[in-house]
Amino acid sequence: MSTSSTLVIRPRRALIMCSVLAVALLAVFVVVAVLLRNGDTGVRFQRSDQAAMVGIGILLACGVMLFAIARVRADATGIEVRNVLMTRRFAWDEVLSVSFPDGASWARLELPEDEYHAVMAVQAVDRARAVEAVRALRKLHRAATGG
Repeated sequence: MSTSSTLVIRPRRALIMCSVLAVALLAVFVVVAVLLRNGDTGVRFQRSDQAAMVGIGILLACGVMLFAIARVRADATGIEVRNVLMTRRFAWDEVLSVSFPDGASWARLELPEDEYHAVMAVQAVDRARAVEAVRALRKLHRAATGG
């Protein structure tokens, strides 16, 4: 989970679930592409139609895998949060606290003015691993802010 003085956190179950779903989606679209030509509906499908179906399957599989790339890198100076489409870095003095509200799917960084930033790498489905990650992030936050 950590390397030297940098703490790196990635979701585990999300990676597994997204990988399975991506493979299943791709398989369905490949099967549909293969069977597309053999239908007797009166419509003539070409190889380009089959290739397009496989291409759509690849795009959907890649889209699903975006949910598995979440990552957190934290050290004594701050925390970098990579969610689905965006990466942001916060200095620890910008962060009020690290929280995991009841019923939430993932942890979050509490920011000034009632704002927060989701930390999708720390997910409730990871159970004990998520608890350990939140504790480690809170420890780094306390050490950096003196609180």
